[in-house]
Amino acid sequence: MKKYLLLLISIFLTVTSLYAVSTGTYDDPLYGSAMLNAIPNYNTFGAVFTLLQREWFWKGFLIALFLVPVAGGIHYLIIGPKVFSHHGKKIFAFSVLMRVMHNMAAISFLVIVPTGFMMAFGDFFGGGTLVRIAKNLHGLATPVFAITVLPMIIAWVRDMFPNSDDIKWMMIVGGYLSKEKKPVPAGKFNAGQKAWFWIAMPGGIVMILTGALMFFLNKDLSPIATFLGMSQIDVLRASAIIHNILGMVVATFFMVHVYMAAIAIQGAIHSMITGYKEEEEVAILHSSWYKQLKEEGKV
Repeated sequence: MKKYLLLLISIFLTVTSLYAVSTGTYDDPLYGSAMLNAIPNYNTFGAVFTLLQREWFWKGFLIALFLVPVAGGIHYLIIGPKVFSHHGKKIFAFSVLMRVMHNMAAISFLVIVPTGFMMAFGDFFGGGTLVRIAKNLHGLATPVFAITVLPMIIAWVRDMFPNSDDIKWMMIVGGYLSKEKKPVPAGKFNAGQKAWFWIAMPGGIVMILTGALMFFLNKDLSPIATFLGMSQIDVLRASAIIHNILGMVVATFFMVHVYMAAIAIQGAIHSMITGYKEEEEVAILHSSWYKQLKEEGKV
C-alpha cells in the first residue's frame, strides 16, 4: 500500500510541475519571464535583434532580391545596352594578377550571394539539409573572397578616391539613361565602380569577420567578448545585425555591378578575361582616362 501511495504522490508532483511550467506559473530561472531576464541585455540589444530578425531582415532581402532585376529589366527594355566596336585598337587595362583576383572574387560572390539569400529565407526553403548545404557553401566561398581582398585594395585603392569627375558622372548617371555615345567624365574607374569598391572591400572585410563569428557560434568566443566588453550572445547578435544589413547592401551593388558589366555595356566583361578594353569604350565611358593616355602617348 505504501508503495502505491508513493507512486501516486510522485505522479501528482510530476503532473502539477508540468502544468505549472506550461502555464508559466512555475517560477524557475529556466522558465517564464525569468528566462528572458536571465539573458544578458535582452530588454535592450536582444529585443532589437529579435525585432529586426522577425520583422525587417526578410523584407530587406526581399527588396534587394527583386529591385535590381526589375530595374535592370526596365533599363534593358527601354534603353538597351551600349554597343561599342570590337574591331578597333585595344587598350590594356588589367594585369594577369588583377584579373585572377577579380575573377576569384566574382566567382566567390556568385556563391556567397545566392546562398546568403537561401539562409535568410531558410523557412521558405524548408530548413534542414538544403539550408545546411547553403551555409557550408557560403562558408567555403568566403575564404576564396578573403584571399583577393588585400591584392585588390593595394592595386586599385589609389584610383578609387573620389574626384570632380565623379560628381559629374553621378549627375548624368554615367550616361546609362541615354542611347547616345557622348563622352562621360570618368577616369580608369567611374563613380559607380568606385562606390562598389568601397562597399565590397571594407564592407567585405567586416562581413568576413562577422560571418566567421556566426559560423563558429558553437565555439568559445569569450576572449573576443571580453575584448569588446560584451557578452558572447551580444557578440553574436551584433554580428548577425551588421552582417545582414551589409549583406543587403553588398548583394544589391553586386547585382548592379554584374548587370553593368555583363549586359548594360555589351562585351565589357571581356576586359576581365583578356585584360584589354575597346578604344571606343574607353573614349566614351572613361573619357578623362582616355585623354590622359593620349597625353602620355599610350594611345
